[in-house]
Amino acid sequence: MSSLALLVAVLLVLVVIMFVGGLAYIAYRHPAWVAPLTLGLLGVGLVAAIVVPTAVR
Repeated sequence: MSSLALLVAVLLVLVVIMFVGGLAYIAYRHPAWVAPLTLGLLGVGLVAAIVVPTAVR
């Protein structure tokens, strides 16, 4: 793997962690909306559903 590909992969992981953390924080601040773990897993699934087909091509 080239250095650029590794850098992009690390940045993508960081963005996904920030996205899921933000969703979990919103759910934590408003627990009546949805359980934090469920929302975090939904966020991971959403990002994976968008990134994986793009990365496979």
